[in-house]
Amino acid sequence: MSSKNESQTGFEVAVSAKGSESVAEFVHHKSPLERLQHALHETPALAPLLVLVASLIGFGILVGSRFFTAYALTLILQQVMITGIVGVAQSLVILTAGIDLSVGAIMVLSTVMMGQCAFNYGFPAWLAILCGFGLGTAVGAANGALVALMRLPPFIVTLGTWQIALAANYLYSQNQTIGAAQIEMQAPLLQYLGNTFRVGGHDGATFTYGVVLMLLLVLLFAYILRHTAWGRHVYAVGDDPDAAALAGVRVTRMLISVYVLSGMICGFAGWALIGRIGAVSPNSGQFENINSITATVIGGISLFGGRGSIIGMIFGALIVGVFTLGLNMYGTDPQWTYLLIGALIIIAVAVDQWIRKAAV
Repeated sequence: MSSKNESQTGFEVAVSAKGSESVAEFVHHKSPLERLQHALHETPALAPLLVLVASLIGFGILVGSRFFTAYALTLILQQVMITGIVGVAQSLVILTAGIDLSVGAIMVLSTVMMGQCAFNYGFPAWLAILCGFGLGTAVGAANGALVALMRLPPFIVTLGTWQIALAANYLYSQNQTIGAAQIEMQAPLLQYLGNTFRVGGHDGATFTYGVVLMLLLVLLFAYILRHTAWGRHVYAVGDDPDAAALAGVRVTRMLISVYVLSGMICGFAGWALIGRIGAVSPNSGQFENINSITATVIGGISLFGGRGSIIGMIFGALIVGVFTLGLNMYGTDPQWTYLLIGALIIIAVAVDQWIRKAAV
């Protein structure tokens, strides 16, 4: 056997002879940039992870050792807790090539329902919480029906639901806030996810049960999307719904289930929100729809659907938290946070477009 190698415009041509047969193989030498492109295509969470590590190092140098204290790092987790939970709901929808502008309003509407049931209707706290979950699930189901059955654009449907839910928040609650002291006295279970526990002694890390809920939801849905048929169908519908239907995926049922889960997760976020702020307020969390989209996009989930991961989303949320806390500790104007996060969003979308050009 003999071989001959020669380089032609970046390709290596290998010719081998065996008897009277000859085979020519063309092997493309990938540049380092192309290798990076393929690595990011195969592992979408890699890019936000690298940005997260770089931002941690950068602010550690800029702010000093106090940035790496257990208190500061766990404070980041507490600050992104609501965004992380709502981001799970948003990620499921965006993976199907949709978008849900109503997630923040559904979350707040769920908190209002919990408060009304506990204090105006006299329900036990646990039943009031379940009512909030049920309302969130019902609104999500309505979104899913409009998108999947009536074939309406997700952006328009959820924009309308957002406005309806916002109005319902104020009308149903009569724009009244149920205070933290009243909740603590009569229905402390509503504030449960705001309770804290310490790991590592007096100077250790402090976590809330809401943070634990966020991490459990992220791990649960990361597993479901990666290791179950339902998860694979979510990606298939987002990538190409027609091809998915031809492959036997029930696209309509799949879309409805995604929006139903999104609404239910927003109900969980509503419970966590009460724990976070201690009160039930129709004015709280109104911009979580924007925050969740920000975390999702920076986290490497493609707005075109079919690519990304829940793990990447939580990295995106943590990046926002690191920038917010780091710039605050450095003493800069808060507007710099919005400027840098806005730049990150644009860069993330540009990187997504570049990654999508990589061969599968």
